[in-house]
Amino acid sequence: MTIVISSKPCFTQRNSSAVQHRTDLFATLPKKIQNAKWMNCNFPSQQYSIQSVQSKATEVVSTPDEAKLISSYVPVYVMLQLDVISIDNVLSNRAKLEKQLVKLRGAEVDGIMVDVWWGIVESKGPKQYDWSAYRDLFQLVRSYKLRIQAIMSFHQCGGNVGDDVFIPLPARVLEIGDEDPDIYYTNRSGNRNRECLSLGVDNLPLFQGRTAIQIYSDYMNSFRENMADFLDTGTIVEIEVGLGPAGELRYPSYVETQGWKFPGTGEFQCYDKYLRADFEEAAKMAGHPEWTMPDNAGNYNDTPERTGFFGADKTYVSEQGKFFLVWYSNKLLIHGDQILEEANKIFVGCKVKLATKVSGIHWWYNDETHAAELTAGYYNVENRDGYRPIARMLSRHYACLNFTCLEMRDSEHPAKAKSGPQKLVQQVLSAGWRENIDVAGENALSRYDRNCYNQILLNSRPNGVNNLIRTKNLKLSGFTYLRLSDELLGWKNFRVFTSFVKKMHADQVHDPGYISLQPLKPSKPKVSINFLLEATEPIEPFHWEEETDMSIGGTVFDLLDSLLELFFLG
Repeated sequence: MTIVISSKPCFTQRNSSAVQHRTDLFATLPKKIQNAKWMNCNFPSQQYSIQSVQSKATEVVSTPDEAKLISSYVPVYVMLQLDVISIDNVLSNRAKLEKQLVKLRGAEVDGIMVDVWWGIVESKGPKQYDWSAYRDLFQLVRSYKLRIQAIMSFHQCGGNVGDDVFIPLPARVLEIGDEDPDIYYTNRSGNRNRECLSLGVDNLPLFQGRTAIQIYSDYMNSFRENMADFLDTGTIVEIEVGLGPAGELRYPSYVETQGWKFPGTGEFQCYDKYLRADFEEAAKMAGHPEWTMPDNAGNYNDTPERTGFFGADKTYVSEQGKFFLVWYSNKLLIHGDQILEEANKIFVGCKVKLATKVSGIHWWYNDETHAAELTAGYYNVENRDGYRPIARMLSRHYACLNFTCLEMRDSEHPAKAKSGPQKLVQQVLSAGWRENIDVAGENALSRYDRNCYNQILLNSRPNGVNNLIRTKNLKLSGFTYLRLSDELLGWKNFRVFTSFVKKMHADQVHDPGYISLQPLKPSKPKVSINFLLEATEPIEPFHWEEETDMSIGGTVFDLLDSLLELFFLG
């Protein structure tokens, strides 16, 4: 039985066969706690009620439209450790991982996400792919009946928030970079970022006659051939295509290894010779050969008002500034469109979903400049939507938009950062739904508190489960928790996480059949950049409720967790 604080009477169970297994909130407690007399105490009937999750779930199942209720189920995945496959291409600590997968399966998690590192698989030389360790991993995951989200990780591991592992790009690529450092993103000061290749070399045959896009395509094609059995049997359900730093569709504008600290505005990353030449040609075609890239946008840790571009000069709203920002953001759109078209050709017909990750750059969102978003390539300001064109581009390839920072609330950030994660999430998710694509999400930072999970639950179904049954189906297609760790699996944290998973499933019986995919369709015909830019017209986001109707409780429950852990586990 679950203790639920409510002033309403208990639900009446109408169909006891609808739910076949126990889903008590305290199911993960040690037996001596579950059997304690005080856990079964009675409360005044007019103030509190004790209702079983079974009764609650059954009540919902018995509504007129059961199909819509099932659609409220949000699959939950957990990211594996960054080094689950070691740099020498071996499955790390198999025995420990097996125990962890057992716990995830017991919590009714739907699957896992894992980086498939380019720097590991193609480390022996161009087109020399070694998938053996990843096959071992996938076979292990499949044995526990978990699904897989596989990231085509064409970036370096290390240098981003939360990275504690270093996996570089393939050695031959780094050698080419030593000879031609302009293959990397470069800031105005000339600092190179070796985390990933610049989109400026997407179509240049600088890599033993191959372009960057051909390298990515060859890699994904080899993955398709070597993982065919996992794709054909539905073990791999998603291919997230890495499109930049940290696998995200953006420029590496905020780089900790180059000194960036939150909430710095970051820097534009287009000063390599290839992107410089591209911009000069674009300016000439526009009739302004005298226009140059910004030289007044400041440094990584500046605030907007300390720069000329965003501050006193307001270059960003000038004709030249707007031209630059359109060019800068358009290059990102074209980059994503080209690589996803290749991915679609490779995986077309597979029962798998393509996905792309977009970064949740929430600092300075409530500033009129949106400076941090602009340096990252998201040209999103008050009168221009910078995210719906991305969603429209993804719709051409039937790809999902995976967005981060779903756990964050505005109040959790210092006022000086002018952060707005809540409105940002609302804008981006709405943009995806407006363009009729699947939208998924992640948390940006590892957290274990109930406030974090309740915010995720709200963003997963912004109008709640009850309204899902009656109105437009605004719901995430999936959520991936960052990340699997000993801390997550600790007794208190994992008990709260298990409750969260149940609520993401809308208190329904866990059923792998809820994840049902159709064969991937071929990409739609090419569209003009102007068609994508029509989506910059701002549209009011969808309505969000103030709180989720699938809460896992708040401060009182956190206190209870702490007391139970202290009393029984010492």
